Order: sequence, then structure tokens, then C-alpha cells
Amino acid sequence: MAANVDDPHVSTLHLIAVYLCIEVTSTLFLLCRSISIVVLGLQSSKSLFSQLLNSLFRAPMSFHDSTPLGRILSRVTSDLSIVDLDVPFGLIFTVGATTNAYSNLGVLAVVTWQVLFVSIPMIYLAIRLQANYFASAKELMRINGTTKSLVSNHLAESVAGAMTIRAFEEEERFFKKTLNLIDINASPFFHSFAANEWLIQRLEIFSATVLASAALCMVLLPPGTFNSGFIGMALSYGLSLNMSLVFSIQSQCTLANYMISVERLNQYMHIPSEAPEVIKDNRPPSNWPEKGKVDICDLQIRYRPDAPLVLRGISCTFEGGHKIAIVGRTGCGKTTLIGALFRLVEPAGGKIIVDGIDISKIGLHDLRSRLGIIPQDPTLFNGTVRYNLDPLSQHTDQEIWEVLGKCQLQEAVQEKEQGLDSLVVEDGSNWSMGQRQLFCLGRALLRRSRVLVLDEATASIDNATDLVLQKTIRTEFSDCTVITVAHRIPTVMDCTMVLSISDGKLVEFDEPEKLMKREGSLFGQLVKEYWSHLHAAESH
Repeated sequence: MAANVDDPHVSTLHLIAVYLCIEVTSTLFLLCRSISIVVLGLQSSKSLFSQLLNSLFRAPMSFHDSTPLGRILSRVTSDLSIVDLDVPFGLIFTVGATTNAYSNLGVLAVVTWQVLFVSIPMIYLAIRLQANYFASAKELMRINGTTKSLVSNHLAESVAGAMTIRAFEEEERFFKKTLNLIDINASPFFHSFAANEWLIQRLEIFSATVLASAALCMVLLPPGTFNSGFIGMALSYGLSLNMSLVFSIQSQCTLANYMISVERLNQYMHIPSEAPEVIKDNRPPSNWPEKGKVDICDLQIRYRPDAPLVLRGISCTFEGGHKIAIVGRTGCGKTTLIGALFRLVEPAGGKIIVDGIDISKIGLHDLRSRLGIIPQDPTLFNGTVRYNLDPLSQHTDQEIWEVLGKCQLQEAVQEKEQGLDSLVVEDGSNWSMGQRQLFCLGRALLRRSRVLVLDEATASIDNATDLVLQKTIRTEFSDCTVITVAHRIPTVMDCTMVLSISDGKLVEFDEPEKLMKREGSLFGQLVKEYWSHLHAAESH
């Protein structure tokens, strides 16, 4: 109310109105600032998340094979959480603190420009200290992110293999390893916190030193050089500027550390993607493949540009409607050949032609949606029975029940109170391994693909489920091309042709009866080894 004392024409009510307008304007400004930060932060977070998700889902299989799961989990959990929550609020504090610090400096420079003799050295020293801090703090945050991914990867593997860990009574070893990884992860975080405190301590020391030196100079100067009121105000605002400058620098450093998470997300937002899902100018007919004929022409596969060939010039033809068995020893390239058919890995040479169409010329969605597969590890998703059989809702309930009857799952589903809406938990753990395999068979039956692939599907199920699987495939896919990577010789003997692979090369391709009679046949050797191992197991 000092203005009212100096000028009696200024009323108290007028002063209150002015102060009230200032407060309301300030409140509205703060509200708009908070709302804009939240809205813009949410939009940027959604954009980063969608780009990250699209990049990960469109990444080639070679990326997922070579990247530990923990690295991906660390980015989509902790890093994304920092971007969602910490970065927007860190930006608010940084902008507010920096604006406050330099506003104070501007006011001081206008009122008493001599304060710049104190302020400029303080700001210069703060910037130099901040640069030294950034050199190590950013690397510490990167190391922290790397060690955090090790913890995530170990926890994910431990949860997935909990049954095996308990079976071998290795809980204590895994528990100790978890604690060790957590300690390793805590080390860079602790050093990052220590570096932050190092910066704050030195900022305050240098600021106090500069301020004390300025005060000493003012005291030692001859009397009358500076007004005592000016000296008091300069020291008072210098102390205030010291606090605001330290808080501003600290907020900037914290925000810079948060931005490391954005940097880590950005690394996975630019992964080289697979081929396009759809090539509009080269789409196959709606009834493709019609016959199911597969021509493999001098196919060569390598997983990396500098890696040796895994498949070395394989050439053969699978006639439409034939049942093909692919056999060979472990690591010979059987699964790689199946992966090439679905373009999980692109050929280094040669091509695969299905019903006259080179599969490398069409989109991945057009290719993979027209082929059926029963994988080695049956996969069920969190949802319902209907969703797991028909995720795109393309079939009626009657068609789904018919398929369940053919898979001998109808009774098991009918026993559930909710029928097709019965719950399927993650990985289908509330269903047996055999039932999961039959669910995968049901998917293939609903899609009715002319080319069906069984990737070692009979390797991890019981004999009863295997009989159901083989019988259903023989009856329901009698006119389709069925390509089987099998371990059980009786399954192979029912096939039309047998393809034997050794060290990535095609060794023989003929009818199983002829190969059994051929001297030195790889298939014949595998059959003898199978029966000898079976007899040895039975006698034991």
C-alpha cells in the first residue's frame, strides 16, 4: 500500500483490484501451462508409443532373434513410463525455474546494472559445471538403462522357466543372481545421484564464493562509492538469484537425464522393417493358392549378410495335394526352409514359387494369410475360445463348433459354462499341451489353406493327440499340400514324398519306400537310428 501513501489519489480499492487481476492472470496462465503440457505430453507419448509398437511389430525376425527380451521390455516399460510421466512435469519445472532465474536477473540488470558484475560470473561458472556434469551423467543414465534391461530379461526368463527352476531346486541360485543384477543396476543409478549432488554442491560453493567476493569488494571500496541501500539490495537479490539459478540448473540436468529414455526409444523406432504387408500393384488372386504347388528354385538362405549360407541351393517341386516330409539331423536347415516359405528370412539367392507366383513379389500379409501352419510350440492368446480360433471374427459359431468336433475338443469346450466364450489365459496355461495343439489345428481347419505347414508339430505332444492330429489332417486336408517337419518316423511313412536335408543341402527327394530300399540313404539311416533308440528305450 506504499503507493497509496505517496499518492493519495490512488485508492486502496484500486490497488486491491490491480493485485487481484495480477493474481487471476497468473493463475490462468499457470492453468493453461499445465493443461497444455499435459495435452502435448500425452500426444507426444501416444505418437512415440505407436511408432515404437509399429517398428517392433514390423521388425524382421532376425532382430527379435538377436535382441534379448529384456532390452525390449526395458524400453516399453520403464523408458516409456518416464516419457509418459516424468518428461512433461520435468519440462514444467525446468521452464518455470529457468524463466524465474533469468527474470530475476533481468529485473536486477534494469534496476541496478552493477549487479551484472556478480551475476555474470555466477552464470558462466554454472554453465561450465553443467557441461562437465553432462559428460558423465548421460553415460551413467545409458548404463543404467542397459543394466535395467538385464534385470528385466532375467526376470522374464525366470518366470517363463519357473517350473524347470523348481524341478531342479535352483531357486536359491536364481534368487542370488537376481539380487546381483539389481545391485549392478543400482550402481549407475547411485553414481548418477551422486553426480547430481556433486553438481549442486559446487554450484552453491561457487555462487557463494562469487557473492562473498563481491560483498567484500563493496565493503573495501572507499566510502561513498556505492550507496548502502544498493549494496543491501544487490546482496539480497544475489542470494535469491543464487537459489533460483541452482534450481534451474538442477531441473535442466534432470530433464536431460529423462531425455535419455527418449533417445533409447528412438533407437527402436527406426529398425529396418520387413517387406510391405501389401503390394497394391502385385496382389495375388483371391483364390490363390488354388492347387498348392510349390517350386523351390536354387534357394539360398543366410541369416546375416556376413554369415555363411544355411541353405545351399535347394531345388525341388512339391506337387499340389502331395504330403511332403522334411527330415534331417538337428541344425541341417529344416526349420529355415519353412521360415523361407513364410518369408521370415529373405533368400540370399533363388526363389520360391507357389502356383506360378513368386512369393518375394507379393506382400507379406497376402502371403502369410494364405498359408496355414501348426507351429512347434502351440500358442494361445489371452481371451476366449472363439477369439483364439477365429481372431478376425470371419466365421459363424456353427462353423467353429464343427471344427471343434473334428478336433475332438467339442466336449472339453461344452463342459465349460460359457462355451465358446470360455476364458483362455495367457499362453493357454489353463489348457493341456495336447489341447493347445488341437486348438492350432482348429485354426488351420477354419482357414482351409491349400498349403499347410507342420513345423515339428508332433514333437511335444502325447500319442493320443498325435493320432487325432494325423487322422484329421489326412481326412480334412486330403486335397491340400501338407509340408511336415517331423521327428516320428511313422508319420513320415504316410507321406507322398520325403525331402532329406544335410548341412543345408538337398540330399534326396523321393518316395519313402524307394528311399528305404536305396543303399546309403540318409532317410534310411534316420529310420534305423529311430527304431534302434526306440527299442533301447523299451528294453531299458
